[in-house]
Amino acid sequence: MTKLPTVGFLGQSTPAAESQRFAAFVQRLRELGWIEARTITIEVRWTEGRSERAAEIAAEFVRLKVDVIVTSGTPQVAAAKQTTSVIPIVFALAGDPVGTGLVASLARPGGNVTGLSVLATDLPGKRIELLREAVPGLRRLAIMGNASNPVIIAEMDQFQKAANTLGLGSGIFEIRRTEDIAPTFEAIKGRAEALYVCQDLLTLTNRTRINTWAVGVHLPVMHASSESVDAGGLMSYGPNFLNLFRRSADYVDKILRGAKPAEIPVEQPTKFDLVINLTTAKVLGLKVPPTLLARADEVIE
Repeated sequence: MTKLPTVGFLGQSTPAAESQRFAAFVQRLRELGWIEARTITIEVRWTEGRSERAAEIAAEFVRLKVDVIVTSGTPQVAAAKQTTSVIPIVFALAGDPVGTGLVASLARPGGNVTGLSVLATDLPGKRIELLREAVPGLRRLAIMGNASNPVIIAEMDQFQKAANTLGLGSGIFEIRRTEDIAPTFEAIKGRAEALYVCQDLLTLTNRTRINTWAVGVHLPVMHASSESVDAGGLMSYGPNFLNLFRRSADYVDKILRGAKPAEIPVEQPTKFDLVINLTTAKVLGLKVPPTLLARADEVIE
């Protein structure tokens, strides 16, 4: 019996938090002719939100001799890269793969790592403008993110600069673990009319908790992905994350058919979605302008 090609899927969160992403990946593999247990084996492991687990899982994948490792999020990709320089690694999303040293360049990654970048420099300004349309009279913006993630520190800084350029006052509120969320909302209360949440493993895993607190202190929240709006956030504008996981399957397909990751260019998002949660808007007493609703890719009612 010949051994089927094996993909190691290293989920950066929990099965519940990332089920849609994994399903999108598997569905696209199927369309490309890779059917689980028939033409391919998929070994799935989850870090359960503990970033130190990523290195352990990557080491296990090396022992299992998987043909490709698929993961997402800069810390997880870096952990996999440190564990193996031989097994191809595909990232479904990473913030700044060149700046963080995951790849040599977008056009020619050069090592065993390639995938999809979510870096788009004009995103902070665009998100703030959309938030302004939804929240009339917005003057002060709070920016929350995980300060133990270097990519997020850079994002918070970019966001603050964009807010200042657009004439808004802003404040950065750092969190490092789940326990920091409640006191941070207490600190923001009364000091901002809206909040932007930088997305990484910590905020994605805690998206429901963050949105519940935000509603409690009457803060409209702009998120980076629709998953957080499904969980009660007001709105999101950013790459279609499920689409990125679908596209990561195309990378796996190319590698399993003989392409080298060093030569497969890192792609950037082509589709950005605006998602608005009208139920949350009503709870916050916001009337979202019809012009903004007309531009939304999805409206949750």
